[in-house]
Amino acid sequence: MESWIIILVHLIIFQGMFITKNITLGRKIKKKIRGKNIEATISIIYYSLIIAALSLSVFNLSFGKLQLTQDSTATIAGIALLIFSLIISAATLVDLGDSWRVGVLGDQATELVTSGIYRLTRNPYFISYLLMFVGYTVILQNLLLLSLTVIAIFFCALYDIERRKVLVYSTSQEIF
Repeated sequence: MESWIIILVHLIIFQGMFITKNITLGRKIKKKIRGKNIEATISIIYYSLIIAALSLSVFNLSFGKLQLTQDSTATIAGIALLIFSLIISAATLVDLGDSWRVGVLGDQATELVTSGIYRLTRNPYFISYLLMFVGYTVILQNLLLLSLTVIAIFFCALYDIERRKVLVYSTSQEIF
């Protein structure tokens, strides 16, 4: 199967779940669910860069082919990562329920979720994003995508620090 088809199908499913959750929750609670903060804006810009790099790679317009293994092996490994990404993403969207927000909205107190996937990690959606980026990088075996994925890990760490500050402040609990 062509790598661009795999990536396109994954993107449609991944973004479809995200958009559906945002629309349905926004209508349900009748409040904005996207925070206006630098981390959320950087995340959107960064995600756009990933999509641009993917587009270049899919059409063989990018530089930096990094042939570490056979394409078939890379494709199988990448598909496994993308499936795992979708599973974690779906669990995150379901388990967070009405507490779902995009970015930090300090003025909206939501329930601290500690059940489901949130028993294991405070930021499973970041994990799903990182698995997605790694999956795309493995499938396309591209140095540019690898570089962007390393940068994504850095941004996720910064964003996590900001979210933890809000959680500790709003819940008066230490967050693991």
